Amino acid sequence: MAVVFRWLMRIASGLVLLALAAVGLIYFLASQSLPDYDKSLDVKGLNAPVEIVHDTANVPHILGENDEDVFFGLGYVHAQDRLWQMTVMRRTVQGRLSEVFGQRTVHVDKLMRRLDLYGLAHQSFDVQDDYTKAALRAYAAGVNARLNEINESALGRGAPEMFLFNAPVAPWQPDDSIALIKLMAVQLSGHLQDEVLRARTSLILNDQKRLSDILPDVPGEGIAALPEYAALFPGLPRYAENSEPPSSPLSPVSTRGLAGASNAWSAAPSRSASGGTLLANDPHLGLTAPGIWYLARLQLAKGGVIGATIPGIPAVMGGRSDRLGWGLTSSYLDDQDVHIEKVNPDNPEEYLTPDGFKRFKTRPSIIEIKDAPPITLTLRWTDNGPVLPGTHYNLDAVTPPGHVASLSWTALSPRDTSMTASMGLMNSDTVREAIGKAELFIAPSQNLSLVDKATIGMKLIGAMPKRDLNNQSRGRIPTPGWLTANRWQGRFPYADNPEFVAPVGGVLGNTNNKIVDRPFPLHVSYEWGDTQRVHRWERLMQSREVHTRDSFIEAQLDTVSFTARSLLPLIGADLWFTGETAPEGTLQRQRQTALKLLAEWNGEMNEHLPEPLIYAAWLRALQNRLMEDELGPLAKEFKHVEPLFIERVYRNIDGASVWCDVLQSAPEETCTDMARLALDDALIWISERYGDQLESLRWGDAHQATHDHPVLGQVPVLRYFVNIRQSTSGGDNTLMRGRTSGEGPDPFQNVHGAGYRGVYDFADPDSSVFITATGQSGHFLSRYYDDQAQLWRRGEYIPMSLDIDLARAAAVGITHLNPR
Repeated sequence: MAVVFRWLMRIASGLVLLALAAVGLIYFLASQSLPDYDKSLDVKGLNAPVEIVHDTANVPHILGENDEDVFFGLGYVHAQDRLWQMTVMRRTVQGRLSEVFGQRTVHVDKLMRRLDLYGLAHQSFDVQDDYTKAALRAYAAGVNARLNEINESALGRGAPEMFLFNAPVAPWQPDDSIALIKLMAVQLSGHLQDEVLRARTSLILNDQKRLSDILPDVPGEGIAALPEYAALFPGLPRYAENSEPPSSPLSPVSTRGLAGASNAWSAAPSRSASGGTLLANDPHLGLTAPGIWYLARLQLAKGGVIGATIPGIPAVMGGRSDRLGWGLTSSYLDDQDVHIEKVNPDNPEEYLTPDGFKRFKTRPSIIEIKDAPPITLTLRWTDNGPVLPGTHYNLDAVTPPGHVASLSWTALSPRDTSMTASMGLMNSDTVREAIGKAELFIAPSQNLSLVDKATIGMKLIGAMPKRDLNNQSRGRIPTPGWLTANRWQGRFPYADNPEFVAPVGGVLGNTNNKIVDRPFPLHVSYEWGDTQRVHRWERLMQSREVHTRDSFIEAQLDTVSFTARSLLPLIGADLWFTGETAPEGTLQRQRQTALKLLAEWNGEMNEHLPEPLIYAAWLRALQNRLMEDELGPLAKEFKHVEPLFIERVYRNIDGASVWCDVLQSAPEETCTDMARLALDDALIWISERYGDQLESLRWGDAHQATHDHPVLGQVPVLRYFVNIRQSTSGGDNTLMRGRTSGEGPDPFQNVHGAGYRGVYDFADPDSSVFITATGQSGHFLSRYYDDQAQLWRRGEYIPMSLDIDLARAAAVGITHLNPR
């Protein structure tokens, strides 16, 4: 027996040693790609030496004798810290993910091949100005210098993910960077999904008047009645099952409600306590680890520029110089239209146009798939744009037999000069000059907020489609592509894009809210990203005569929900403090406790409070009860609470309270009944998920920020090393926005928020501050992978200074690149 025990001990000890050796080997291989920031390196492609000072937060300050060499340095540091991220983004826009990840990304590749963004980016390189072409070439050379260093010095393939996936990295090309801007347009565009959902909802509703309840227009000037979708395309079924495959973490297509969002506001000297202009900006995107943003300072010939860059793109997308500050918010310009094209029944290679049938433009495209045979697509284009199959965006639910769907979209331009516009912006001195340079920006459309030393301004940038006044749907639902009235007539002049410069009130801002009230077709959009946060922003701005950097930070971090303050009195009007005290442990007692907590709550979505969770669960359950009777399975497509819908129902606007009555039941339910039933639903769900002690609930337990690794984030064991999870305050409709997922067992996880925050004070520019949501490095073994994450969660910032001596004083490393 003792012998057996000894052998078992030896075997166990051997297995432990083998496991330790395996862990040690994995760590050794992964750590080989950890960047060394303190070195001197001879590289090809430089005109003169470049110095890169990595300050205490690992923000690189890139100094060179000319702009080309500075962009070379930016390419080098992007590849040094974010090579895997750049590789995946480029493969995404190329439609080549399946070569690495197999069948799970074929759906993504099919879409990207059909859009042909990479080919369009290649064509667009020739229309950039000479400065931009030189910058793109120099940036690509910098990326490739890092690739050569990895190969020559055996630096662990450049990223630990490279050991897990066979993803050969081809040399970076200048037009790759243009392609990544187009990829961002995919992520920031949501009008295609909105058109399809509106059409599907129109098909299923018995009363078309109710469409304006569930998908209401932002309050403002009304529009003429639109045709029913069934009238445009008779014979479509009322409901078709969701045909869209499950979303991949690698898909650039955002779920409805999770396209671009953001905040930006500015104050003129007259509204600034220091007498200088102020600008705050926090663009919102899907939360990932690493995040999309990378902080950098470029010392260009016209002066220093510092702010947020995107790895793969040689430009500061939001930031400042000593002369100018700029920030971006999603404009929600309606820059997409779905067209239903009639195929010739006698020749499937043709489609109907205003001049008769015409042949599709076609081209084969082969998708290589890891561990599977390749597939060949036939790409097709019409005059209106590329043909998309019904399996994308649920288009088959709105496409009649004998027809196909095509897409018109400004990002599909082969003459896209957005990169040149970005370069011009960085080199501008004044608000007026920057607005002029931004005319070349095509897509994705943004609201550009600007401040110089004396002036503030905001301009919608991006190509604004020119629709015919007689367009059948005004861009709101798919239309017959063979009718001239439904086709785009080019773009409006840049002067027609909304513009605000030096307002009398001295304050400008945008929370993705409606910015103009103009008649179609100069309306900009009927779908806006915010109808709620703007009210809280307006109150905070007008509650002070003058503002400071700190008051702008306070507004960025504000967690009070205007929506909660306005909706709770409506839905709970007949429930507050009613009924006798119920016995302990009953659902009625829980309801009374919940209502008491909510009655005393100020609407602050604080992570440590129970009320935000009760409120959010109640509203979610209420919307589900109101919708599911009328919409059936389609109700699941409305993943987030629609505040205007709830408000219309409970104010009975245009008879909207009819949603409270369950059509399939004999009794006539009231809105008070539905509110009570929904609260009970919410409390049961909460008790099953978090326990029945309501006072002990924490919103932050449900509202965890999910900075997940797009590739390794779901891998057992590894996910604990690569994902960053944090308890967070805020919610769907707070200025410190933490957009919830709206689906799955954890519908309140924070999946979309401010990956970058910056506040710039031009009375003392070097007192400006910024922060990202994760860190500078994409290497999960690096201390800079998540070092900014806790600062971000707590609402803290790091200095945003152009003082090079300050950067040197606490540098974590200085890299010298020398011409070889």
